[in-house]
Amino acid sequence: MALAEEDIEQIQSMIRQAIAQTPAVGNANVRYELELRERTVRVEEELKHQRELMLKGFAQTEKRFEQVEKHFEQVDKRFEQVEKHFEQIDKRFEQVEKRFEQVDKRFEQVEKRFEQVDKRFEQVEKRFEQVDKRFEQVDKRLDQVDKQLEKLAQGVFDIHQEIKQQMKWTFAMMISVAGLIIAILKITG
Repeated sequence: MALAEEDIEQIQSMIRQAIAQTPAVGNANVRYELELRERTVRVEEELKHQRELMLKGFAQTEKRFEQVEKHFEQVDKRFEQVEKHFEQIDKRFEQVEKRFEQVDKRFEQVEKRFEQVDKRFEQVEKRFEQVDKRFEQVDKRLDQVDKQLEKLAQGVFDIHQEIKQQMKWTFAMMISVAGLIIAILKITG
């Protein structure tokens, strides 16, 4: 059954009257609440994004600490090598002492043995110089590690400060949004 033209006009006039009787304030409140909800959703999404960024930053910091630990392990290995080198030097000193005993036994060959001992001492001195150079290299490397650690510490401190600032901003934003919601609820309630 199709509606007549008069019926359609009558329905339209009734709709217009109903709309005219509906207060605009109610519609505005509904719209305002919808806008607030949309804003709240956007703020929550942004907070989620900030959290993800913070977690990524923490993961990168953890990786950097692992790299520093590996570097310290390498330094420990180098120290072990230096200790082995000192053990070899001690063994060589023992050999030199045995040679001195032979010098006592073979007094006739003292001059030849002294020349050999002088040569050995020169080698030992050269080795001591090499060890000194290696210690200087290790000191330089440790200084570099200290500088890198200071840079890392400063970077972590900067990240910490930035996170604090973002947390303050986020907390203030959440309090503001909560205040707005409470105010809206009081106004509409």
